[in-house]
Amino acid sequence: MSDTPRRRGADRTEAIMRTTLELGQEIGYAKLSIEAVAARAGAGKHTIYRRWPSKGALLLDSLLSLNEAGLDYPDTGDIAADLRVQIHAAVDLLAGPPFGPLFRALIGEAQHEPQVAAALNERFIGPQADKTVARLRAARDQGQLSPQFDLELAMAILSGPLYFQLLITQEPLTHEYVDRILDALFTGIGPTHAS
Repeated sequence: MSDTPRRRGADRTEAIMRTTLELGQEIGYAKLSIEAVAARAGAGKHTIYRRWPSKGALLLDSLLSLNEAGLDYPDTGDIAADLRVQIHAAVDLLAGPPFGPLFRALIGEAQHEPQVAAALNERFIGPQADKTVARLRAARDQGQLSPQFDLELAMAILSGPLYFQLLITQEPLTHEYVDRILDALFTGIGPTHAS
């Protein structure tokens, strides 16, 4: 099998993204630079800038490469259990070591760099929200949730406390915290049964 230009390009891209994550973990996002990534990855600075217009864009691609398949929901027929499994996986990826600080930095960068914000929403936040709403819709259609409950609002109620804790209070995001959110939510959106 020959080493095609496309394969070499893909290998170089993977090496640059891997280097970005390694260097970001070592020195933090504030000190991370395209120049430092280029030097460590053995790539030209212009090669990186052709593909990524900013370090925020480079970090976004690097972090998303960790979870290219996305965080998918199981469908076991138990919506609370399925949400728990998926949100635990999201918390482990987004808030835990070793990449939690880099995800927080990326979200912070998105507040100042509109292109990064748009890409983050288009490539990660939007698709994950759509998956959550689709899973909630399936559960509602199966009678596991109140037929009147606003599914988009349920998505906001599920994600809001996570981002609040991750970004504002900076307290650890734990599985126990996720479980408390789910318990509180399901107290309100479960189907009502006549007495």
